[in-house]
Amino acid sequence: MATLRGLREVPRHLLVCEKSNFGHDKSRHRHLVETHYHNYRVSFLIPECGILSKELKNLVMETGSYYFVKNLPVHELITQEFINTFVKKGSCYALTYNTNIDEDNTVALLPNGKLILSLDKDTYEETGLQGHPSQYFGRKIMKFSVEESMMSYFCNYQIHEHQPKIAVSTVTDLQCPVLQSSELRGEPEVSCSAGELLDWLGAVFCNAKLNNEPNSFISTYCCPQPSTVVAKAYLCTITGFILPEKICLLLEQLCHYFDEPKLAPWVTLSVQGFADSPVSWRENEHGFRKGGEHLYNFVIFNNQDYWLQMAVGANDDCPP
Repeated sequence: MATLRGLREVPRHLLVCEKSNFGHDKSRHRHLVETHYHNYRVSFLIPECGILSKELKNLVMETGSYYFVKNLPVHELITQEFINTFVKKGSCYALTYNTNIDEDNTVALLPNGKLILSLDKDTYEETGLQGHPSQYFGRKIMKFSVEESMMSYFCNYQIHEHQPKIAVSTVTDLQCPVLQSSELRGEPEVSCSAGELLDWLGAVFCNAKLNNEPNSFISTYCCPQPSTVVAKAYLCTITGFILPEKICLLLEQLCHYFDEPKLAPWVTLSVQGFADSPVSWRENEHGFRKGGEHLYNFVIFNNQDYWLQMAVGANDDCPP
């Protein structure tokens, strides 16, 4: 029975929502994108759009390759040669692949040169490094987090180049929430809230039906109200290891989408981090537990106002 109760429990999470304008001097949009280092999936949705502009299409196609290095020892990331070749000459990002953050040893290299190690108890004691207990294991200390200064370069290993996977689709007759940029919490019978929009986006990305059909055993979700039906919407999803710099360029281009009059009142840009990354934003510790989520979403309005939603698991530190 305890197992069944656990399955019925919805994973808790922390959601922070804020609104601003891209033209404001104190807007945090660029900083928050730049400090979310390990990004797995980027999606954008443009209502009332069937064909992507040349500028946006070029950005999507030029997201950039990334590399998978097999059996690379961690010590290769702290050699002087690697530091001189990569770290000191620009930003370098790395993350262990196919590991479970709550169980396995996990490593992340940040662009500021820091090496984050999430180690199990035995490995931590063997290394002799100084760290602190992970916040995800309560009184029973099973994991430790360690930060080491960077210096390294690797070679003579099997390296595979990967290109991000790009999926595009045109969604027809899409029921969309009505939004007002000034009303983050929504207004009854006038506009939907930021939280309702985020739920709706998740359903759209999953290709779920939004009409709450009584005979549907998959989803009983329906679009929040008030809503409007758009004839078509362009949905693009990029999956891989996507750098914050590329996301900044994509966000900037989406802001310019409204330089010329458009039927769409808003567009969205959603970013999901790797579930098993040891950090979420900056150097904030991240764990998996029941979901492993750390993500953010921009709603870009045609007047350059924006909403920013940031979500992490309940045991993570609050998003910045």
